[in-house]
Amino acid sequence: MKVISTNLGPSTEIMWNNEKTTTGIFKYPVTGPIYLDTEAVRNDTIANRKVHGGAFKACYLFSSDQYPYWRQKYPDLQWDWGMFGENLTMEGLDESGLKIGNIYKLGSALVQITQPREPCFKLGIRFGNQNIIKEFIDHGFPGTYVRILEKGEVSTGDHMELVKESSNPLTIQQFYGLLFNREKDQKLLQWAITNEALPPSKREGLKKWA
Repeated sequence: MKVISTNLGPSTEIMWNNEKTTTGIFKYPVTGPIYLDTEAVRNDTIANRKVHGGAFKACYLFSSDQYPYWRQKYPDLQWDWGMFGENLTMEGLDESGLKIGNIYKLGSALVQITQPREPCFKLGIRFGNQNIIKEFIDHGFPGTYVRILEKGEVSTGDHMELVKESSNPLTIQQFYGLLFNREKDQKLLQWAITNEALPPSKREGLKKWA
């Protein structure tokens, strides 16, 4: 997997339900490296720390391989890397084979795969259409958040290289389906509940389905 673009977002004021709020989803490519800190990407905007940032959502990665699909659906937008609010646009990132708990060397940082992105209304704001939330869920390629085990810089052209494979077989795509499917696959459910790379709150919340 290769870094195609490093992206940061300014704090942007938006209107939602007749109220002003801010968002960091309007991310754009930057020329230099970005620094992955313990709970956030340095110099990036996190408007709501209840749902973004923190140890299990320190940095968001999205696959450049998915861009053609979305460009075709939304051809009138001004397209650039960072459209999905990702800090790192990655070539070759495939959620169907990306195990939660895998550890990678990424630039000078060491990162661990933690959880998929769950879309909210702010993605709809960026795309000018709230229908994208359901479309994004149905498509099944949500990108991934990572935990920062060792802080460091990441630049365009860097590769994400596997250092340690998780012994738990649960993938990002499988967990994504588990979150949104009404019928919960019991095997996947047990993998999720026992996967220590997932946030404790996620694992606890799934126990009611076991």
